[in-house]
Amino acid sequence: MKFVDEAIIKVEAGDGGNGCVSFRREKYIPKGGPDGGDGGDGGSVWLVGDEGLNTLVDFRHQRLHRAERGQNGMGRQMTGRKGADLEVRVPVGTRVKDLDTGEVVGEILEQGQRLLVARGGRHGLGNIHFKSSTNRAPRQATEGTPGERRTLALELILLADVGLLGMPNAGKSSLVARVSHARPKIADYPFTTLHPNLGVVKLGAGRSFVIADIPGVIEGAAEGAGLGLRFLKHLSRTRLLLHLVDIAPLDATVDPAEQVRRIEVELKKYGGELFRRERWLVLTKKDLFDEREFRARRERLVERLGWEGPVFGVSSVTGEGVDDLVRALARRLESERREQSQKSDERAYDPIHAS
Repeated sequence: MKFVDEAIIKVEAGDGGNGCVSFRREKYIPKGGPDGGDGGDGGSVWLVGDEGLNTLVDFRHQRLHRAERGQNGMGRQMTGRKGADLEVRVPVGTRVKDLDTGEVVGEILEQGQRLLVARGGRHGLGNIHFKSSTNRAPRQATEGTPGERRTLALELILLADVGLLGMPNAGKSSLVARVSHARPKIADYPFTTLHPNLGVVKLGAGRSFVIADIPGVIEGAAEGAGLGLRFLKHLSRTRLLLHLVDIAPLDATVDPAEQVRRIEVELKKYGGELFRRERWLVLTKKDLFDEREFRARRERLVERLGWEGPVFGVSSVTGEGVDDLVRALARRLESERREQSQKSDERAYDPIHAS
């Protein structure tokens, strides 16, 4: 299935039903009075998170989503039926924006989460509400109000624990294929990956994390060059970044240190928060060198970059160093989850009401 991470849709909530003008008509009751009922409320449009979806491709074909209109009121004080709400299922990780106002309506971050995007119209009042001592036979009723109508931009932000960052052909897809059951396209030419790929890394019962292979970032990505601008946003939700560097480029004139710096420039341009996110350096194609030569290349690269974070060497072909990297990632992510859980518990504790 084609990966689609953006879509524009129109949502229309149902109009409220009109109130009814009616008078009671029964034998032996010549002056029964007004008995017009109210209309029903219009149905609303909701977006609902669904973990079974991973693309917005369906919205390229169905752009209009309309909820049901409320039924008009009827005689004998009968209220019209409320219009049925419309639930539109979207992938978890969908951000919703109003195109007309630029407002961020909300985000769908959990399975089953519901987000109201268009509220149904209010019902109209029947003439029973307008009777008084001076107006015994009112012929007044109100119409239902229109439902909200909006044009929305849906944007899918991948929810991954680890995001892979690097120039084209840095070995990102190969690493994802090595550590998970994902099968991204792998070839010996740049820009093989044209859309993000997610892989689940399993270490045992109850121990797993999600890794995302993001299409290669090139110089000028933050301004829209290549595919970078479109997919840099997917890195914004990752807990940790792996910066992959090919230490054995086919072109001998390519400088690995300079490639790292170019991507760092794009991260700064896109947003300082993304640049400050925890980032590990991963040197790929370790199998092409003996241990002594690899260690020398790693030390030179770290020294030139002034790198202070973790550094790993891996080979996706032989698997060398991959297990060490995966175990280190799992420990770091589990530690972060424990810290977040502890902070949540501390915020939930209220010493004033505690006994």
